Amino acid sequence: MTGLAARLSLASSLLTLLLLCTPAESRSAEDFSFDLSSFEKKPLEWGGFGEIKFEHMDIGQESALARLNLYDQPRADLDRLSTALQLHGRYSRGITSFNWVLKATAQQDQLAWADTADIYEAALEIKPMAATSITAGKKAYKWGKGYAWNPAGFINRPKDANNPEEALEGYIASELDLIHSMDGPLSTVALTTVALPVWQGVNEDFGEEKQVNLAVKLYLLYRDTDIDLMVFEGDSRSSRYGIDFSRNLATNFEIHGELAYIPELRQSLLLDDNTLGSRERSALSTLFGIRYLSENDLTSIIEYYHNGAGYSEIELADFLSLIHDGYSEFLTDGSEILLNQADLASLRGYGQPQSGRNYLYAKFTQKDPCDLLYVSPGLTAIVNLDDQSWSLSPEVVYSGWTNWELRLRLSLTGGDALTEFGSKLFQNKAELRLRYFF
Repeated sequence: MTGLAARLSLASSLLTLLLLCTPAESRSAEDFSFDLSSFEKKPLEWGGFGEIKFEHMDIGQESALARLNLYDQPRADLDRLSTALQLHGRYSRGITSFNWVLKATAQQDQLAWADTADIYEAALEIKPMAATSITAGKKAYKWGKGYAWNPAGFINRPKDANNPEEALEGYIASELDLIHSMDGPLSTVALTTVALPVWQGVNEDFGEEKQVNLAVKLYLLYRDTDIDLMVFEGDSRSSRYGIDFSRNLATNFEIHGELAYIPELRQSLLLDDNTLGSRERSALSTLFGIRYLSENDLTSIIEYYHNGAGYSEIELADFLSLIHDGYSEFLTDGSEILLNQADLASLRGYGQPQSGRNYLYAKFTQKDPCDLLYVSPGLTAIVNLDDQSWSLSPEVVYSGWTNWELRLRLSLTGGDALTEFGSKLFQNKAELRLRYFF
C-alpha cells in the first residue's frame, strides 16, 4: 500500500470510529436541528445602497446641445462628483403592507451644485383575499415587456436606455388587482385597474390638470406565453391602446414584443417661422426583442424600437438647425430669441431621449471571462437607424468585495452635426461608480 493510500485508509477508519462513538441522540440534535424562526417572514424588510460617482465629460464644442445649454459659458470639459442614497422597504401586518422607495442625490461640478430628495414610492396595499389586492399611494409602474423601452407602458416613467434597471419615480394612484387561476391552456387571468389623478400638486408632470385618468391591464398566461392587453383613457393624455407578450422558446432564449396605438396624438411641432405650433395625428409604436444566455454565460439583449410618436429625421434636423442659427445670432448681436425658442421646443418634446423614429439597442454582458471571478465586462450600443448616429458604452463591473460593486464605464457618441447622437452635449464620458448595498 502506498503512503497516500495508507493515510486515506487511516483517516477513513478514524472517521468511522468517531461516528460510532458519538451518541445517536447527540448526532440527531446536532446534525438535524434547525431554527424554525429563521424561516418566518419578518414584518419589516428593508435595504438599499449608497454610492459615490465621478464623471469626466468632454463637451462637443460645435454640437447643437452644447451650444444650446452652454452658449453663455462655453467650456471644453466638465468634471462632476455625485453621491446617492436609496432606501427601499416593506412592512407587513395581517392583510396590509406598506412599501416604499426613497432616494436622495447630490452633485457638484464646475457649473453648479444640485441636490434632490424624492419619494419614489410610498403605497399601502390591502389584500382581503388571496386573489384580490387594493393599493393606494405612490407607485412606480412597469408595464410592458421591453428592456430599454416600453411603448405600451402608458403610466410608466420613461427609462434611461443606458441604465434601464435603475429605480424610477412613481405616480400617485389607486389600484385594484384581481387574479384567477384555472386548468387548461389559459391558466391565469389577472385584471389591474388604475385610477391616476392629475391635480395641482398631484402628478402635475403627467399631463393636463383637473383630470382623473383610467388605465386597465388584462394579463393572460396562455400556453406558457405572457400576454398583456392595455388601455388608457383620460384627458391628461390622449387615449391609447397596447398589447405585449413574452415567451421562453428555451430555458436560455426569450422573445418579447410590444405594440401601442395612439389614435389622436397631440404633439408640438416647429413651424417654418421657427415658432412652436402643434399637430394631431395617429401613432403606432412597436418593439421586438430577444434575450439569450450562451453556454459560457454571455447575456445578449437586442431590441428594435419603432417610435411612432417620435420626430422624423428631417424634423429633428430642423430643430438642430434652429439651435445653430440661434447660436450664430447670439454671437453676432447677443440676441437670445432663437435660442429661447429652441429651448422651449426641447422642453416640449424635441429634447427627449430617443425622440426619433427607429432605433436598435444591443447589450452584451459576460460573466467571469477567462475565469476572472467577480468581473463582468459589458457593452451597450444604441443606434438611430434613420440618421445613422450612435452611442457606444463599454464597461466593466467588479463585485469581489462583499456588498460592494465597482463599475467603470466609457460612453462614446458619433454622428453628423444634424443627427441625434452627433448633437449631444458630451462627445464622450468616463464614469467611475462605487456602490455599497445593505
